[in-house]
Amino acid sequence: MHPGLQSILGDLDLEEIEVDLFRGRTDDSGFVFGGHVLAQAVVSAFRSVDESRHLHSLHGYFLRPGDSSRPILYEVDRIRDGRSFTTRRVVAIQNGEAIFNMATSWHVAEPGLEHAFPAPQVPGPEELTSDREAYEELAKQHPEMDRFADRFGAIDSRQVEGISTASKGSHSPSRHSWLKISARLPDDAEIHLALLAYMSDMDFMSTAMLPHGRGPHDFHSFKGASLDHALWFHRPFRADEWLLFAKESPVAAGARGFVRGHFFDRAGRLVASATQECLIRQRG
Repeated sequence: MHPGLQSILGDLDLEEIEVDLFRGRTDDSGFVFGGHVLAQAVVSAFRSVDESRHLHSLHGYFLRPGDSSRPILYEVDRIRDGRSFTTRRVVAIQNGEAIFNMATSWHVAEPGLEHAFPAPQVPGPEELTSDREAYEELAKQHPEMDRFADRFGAIDSRQVEGISTASKGSHSPSRHSWLKISARLPDDAEIHLALLAYMSDMDFMSTAMLPHGRGPHDFHSFKGASLDHALWFHRPFRADEWLLFAKESPVAAGARGFVRGHFFDRAGRLVASATQECLIRQRG
């Protein structure tokens, strides 16, 4: 197992300090990835919900930058336990202040009407270059990109359009990537939900920058941050099997970019959807 994946899985093994209060590790990298906080918050909520309930949606707000030199506390509030739905609120805390809050809703399994958009027709992952290789190549000209390459040892991600497309000029605000966890995972719903939440925070901001001719190495010219994030789980899935993440940015305005995405499995089933608004503020 790749050391990066061991680290991510270790970070999901939260310490229970008290009932509904958990402590999560950070990696002291100088940067707290939003997906890391999302994943740990999902685990915190999961541990307060009856196993008969399934997570169907989460809505979170990133309030302050995280401090990677300190652990994060997660406080769970048991808002409601109804006959069909359960609601939990999670607040992530550092230095006595909330850095993130999230509402989650859980639903008992029940039958109903079904329909879904079809999966986009794109090349399969076997035909594409891994993001790890692409970032390692990009880092030869832009050394600051090397820190991204290591992430893709834990997550096998492959861009259909390529990571450097935007640097060559303006591009349609849409992007497709295949991604999965790089090793087989236990049959544990908590882990798969948390890791999909982690992966759902990847490439949203860069998708909003595509029409403006900006590539991954241009981020130093912008102040960027995730503002809010929502995720809906439609059908069962595995985070260690290939998922196509189709993203598009309908609008950017007021120094904010809005992006939405859909996850499809290899059978073409729409299994989850995500949205995010991010800050994209030009420096200088």
